[in-house]
Amino acid sequence: MKYLNRYTRFNWISKSSIAMMAFVCITLLGITSCENDEVQTVTTLTNLVWSDEFDTDGAPDATKWSYVIGNGVAEGIPGWGNQELQYYTDRADNVVVEDGMLKIIAKQEPFMGFGYTSGRITTKGLFQQTYGRFEARIKLPWSKGLWPAFWMLGDDSGGAEWPQIGEIDIMENKGSEPTITHGSVHGPGYFGGDPITKTYELPSGRFDTEFHVFGVEWGPNYINYYVDDVLFQQITPDDLEDDDVWVFNNNPFYMILNVAVGGSFPGFPDASSVFPQTMYVDYVRVYQ
Repeated sequence: MKYLNRYTRFNWISKSSIAMMAFVCITLLGITSCENDEVQTVTTLTNLVWSDEFDTDGAPDATKWSYVIGNGVAEGIPGWGNQELQYYTDRADNVVVEDGMLKIIAKQEPFMGFGYTSGRITTKGLFQQTYGRFEARIKLPWSKGLWPAFWMLGDDSGGAEWPQIGEIDIMENKGSEPTITHGSVHGPGYFGGDPITKTYELPSGRFDTEFHVFGVEWGPNYINYYVDDVLFQQITPDDLEDDDVWVFNNNPFYMILNVAVGGSFPGFPDASSVFPQTMYVDYVRVYQ
């Protein structure tokens, strides 16, 4: 949920099967909510329009990803508005593609006046889309004070600022909670420490020892959240308070992957924390 000013701030499918997936029709079905007895709309999208399989070793593909550098000081929001402790770099020490996956590595080391380094990459200016299924297959790091995330921000090229542009947090994790993930949205009236959010806990296993697919299916007036094949949350305008504004229709969003260290959401590293820690991303895929 990348609190405060983050703007300046399912199924597993093998890579070899991508070519078989294009242009399959959309299927609509109803399922029962995890929390209520209301019927939710699930849209299964299988027309692959963008992907990164991370098959070429080295830096992330520059036609798909760009780096975010620093700690937010140059943007006037130190700690990215969240009291984060890391300095994001474009070094292979922190962001690298190898062994068929993207690795974002958080390290405890002195760098540019900070005590930790990590990586944050974004598709801003390279790929943005309105509606669809956005998913990534990820194995998370584990240690107190870590904040791995896969999330999206709305286009701000017209001068709008966060939270007016909207934020969709597909996956956020507290490094000390290896079985729990959070799915949230931020917008006018529901942002910072007060997003619309829900947690999902694995029935077995851990997010740091196995890969899992984190995704959203987003359409007009709804955002569905998935872990693997489990729909655990649907957010709609009905979830907003009377004065809040739904900002998730007709605006393209771009994707972000990062691992923060410390901050208002996960808390801070302590003597029990172990570094370095790595978030492994097998793929990122977008369907329409």
